[in-house]
Amino acid sequence: MKIKMGMISVLALSSLIFAGCGQSNDDSKTEEYSSKGEKIFKNNSCVGCHGKDLDGASGPSLKKVGAKMSEADIEKIINEGKGSMPSKVVDEKEAKEVAKWLAEQK
Repeated sequence: MKIKMGMISVLALSSLIFAGCGQSNDDSKTEEYSSKGEKIFKNNSCVGCHGKDLDGASGPSLKKVGAKMSEADIEKIINEGKGSMPSKVVDEKEAKEVAKWLAEQK
């Protein structure tokens, strides 16, 4: 019983420690966004593959995607996925906002 309670205590403490990982309480670093679409892009998993500055990472660069694709085409890819990009990374309303913002990247 003593060992079991010790394990529970360790697990509970670990949960509390890890719950705070990756969170910043520094409000002085508030980022400004040009649109809802940019905010959605930068606050979701999009940045992990396409980079914060649209330079690309494991996914392609989106720097001038608006010069190559229409807003409707971009929205379709966000909703349906393409290649290794999964579908429905954001909901349809958010996909529309992100597509609108990305279509302006020329």
